[in-house]
Amino acid sequence: MKLWKLAVFSLASVVAALPAAAQQTYPSKPIKIVVPYPPGGASDITTRIYAAGISEILGQPVVVENKPGGGTNIAADYVARSAPDGYTLYVANFASHAVNRHLFRSLPFDPVKDFTHVAMMIRAPMFLCVKPGSTFKTAGEIVAYGKANPGKLTYGSTGNGSPNHISGEQLKSLGKFDAVHVPYTGSAQLNADLLAGQIDWGFDASVIALHRSGKLKCIGVSSPERWPTDADLPPISETVPGYSLVSFFGIVGPAKVPAEIVQRLNDAFVAVAKKPQTAEKLKITGVVPYPASLKETQAFLTDVDQRWGSLVKATGAKVD
Repeated sequence: MKLWKLAVFSLASVVAALPAAAQQTYPSKPIKIVVPYPPGGASDITTRIYAAGISEILGQPVVVENKPGGGTNIAADYVARSAPDGYTLYVANFASHAVNRHLFRSLPFDPVKDFTHVAMMIRAPMFLCVKPGSTFKTAGEIVAYGKANPGKLTYGSTGNGSPNHISGEQLKSLGKFDAVHVPYTGSAQLNADLLAGQIDWGFDASVIALHRSGKLKCIGVSSPERWPTDADLPPISETVPGYSLVSFFGIVGPAKVPAEIVQRLNDAFVAVAKKPQTAEKLKITGVVPYPASLKETQAFLTDVDQRWGSLVKATGAKVD
């Protein structure tokens, strides 16, 4: 073989080997996980618990970056436009990956096509809590009062399209009453105003900690059955038939992240999810680990958009 041909062949071989080599050495620098909500809420706490475990397994720092706003669309779009190298990940959630395309006229990203599905972290119900001094003891009592006093009740959520918002809209729809929606930018603000009595009731995952401490009273859980972390609370469906909602937090990256990197990340997330201490740490926010394989993750996040789209249409929920 002539020398120039040999040189070209050798160079081509080196270039072709670069992606594979990069994947084999992954990760070689810190990984960033973008949370679409402010610090202090269930998504932030969950992600930081997983980040610490993932860092130990992969041997690199895992940094959590909070990027709230736009009903989670700002953070989701930011990650969708990032390099598909496995170093920028996003906390897929009920808003961005289940309902936003049904709430907004248009989105700058496609929740299925523009992301690589990586792993699941948790499943979570919404806990229905009422302000201090409230006389409501069940969701059914809220419905009855709402019917008798149209528009006088206020309820809070962590933003338009959040599971908190859809939880409230579903209660209104099934109960056939009206209430004023007050959107916040995160759980911390929602819970602060609930504690201060600025709103009548609200749905949240992290609010369960205030219930356990006696500062607030939760009167129901959105799951169709009693939730394992707080089995003393009755399902809302006991007094509002047909009510059911269980949220989630997963992990995705931009489209076209190499398969080898995706599998390594999934293995790490599953390993963290299966650790007993992970479940114990997550209990504070009332969520449970979800150790889903890559195939299970892909099926879940692909299907969730279709499953919740019909609910959004049925409730009539729209972005304010």
